[in-house]
Amino acid sequence: MINMLKDYIWVFFISMLPIVELRCAIPVGVGMGLPFINTYIIAAIGNILPVPVILLMVKPVLQFMARFKVFEKLVNFVLEKGHAAGAKFGNAKYWALYTFVAIPLPGTGAWTGSLAAALLDMEKGKSFIAVICGVLTAGIIMGIVSYGLLGAIGLVF
Repeated sequence: MINMLKDYIWVFFISMLPIVELRCAIPVGVGMGLPFINTYIIAAIGNILPVPVILLMVKPVLQFMARFKVFEKLVNFVLEKGHAAGAKFGNAKYWALYTFVAIPLPGTGAWTGSLAAALLDMEKGKSFIAVICGVLTAGIIMGIVSYGLLGAIGLVF
């Protein structure tokens, strides 16, 4: 029981890490012999936890950095480019955000999607929903791939 709890804690913390997120946490959980549904839920929660912080804090942190002469030009450039890029997508930007997060490749997860949403001046509530849906979709894809691939080579218990 304690060992299984430790395994779930590992899955949870791996899913919170940028770049690897639940794309790595689910195969790790499957490789540890944890049931998919439990692994999926723990990994999804861990992956979603940083999203509100990123969505709420990126702009204020950049605005704080802009107060310093050394960062001012860079921050203004990033914010202007983000605002202009967000305007180009129109209403499709939330579908694009969902798709970006749902594709289970390194660097396309909740962290990067949330950062992009903040820089593109996207509405926080709609962005949060798009990212959550993307994470849940990526988790299902990773579960299918993990159980299929790891099961085929005999690593799933």
